[in-house]
Amino acid sequence: MLFSSGGMPSSHTALCTALTASVALCHGVSDSLFPVCLGFTLIVMYDATGVRRHAGMQAEVLNKIVEDLFQGHPISERKLKELLGHTPSQVFAGALLGIMVAWFCCQGCIVPI
Repeated sequence: MLFSSGGMPSSHTALCTALTASVALCHGVSDSLFPVCLGFTLIVMYDATGVRRHAGMQAEVLNKIVEDLFQGHPISERKLKELLGHTPSQVFAGALLGIMVAWFCCQGCIVPI
């Protein structure tokens, strides 16, 4: 479970948020790198709560259909991965973790805004 996708907190969101917060703290929000990091982070967060989460929900439905239709058949034993995306609270927790990590790591280079 530690190295699989899904779960609490969102490690992808934590990594991207830490990157964005580090750039903001060390270079300032007026640096040209900040909007690039912010855009990347927002895309990752959208993907985690939207596309991947819904793919996981569809996999859950497909697994149930295959189980019901092909009961006892070898195909019914092969399951699609259901835990793909994140709930909004998991993404929010990942974002908070990323900001805390960035704050801890960038204490020596904080630029006044």
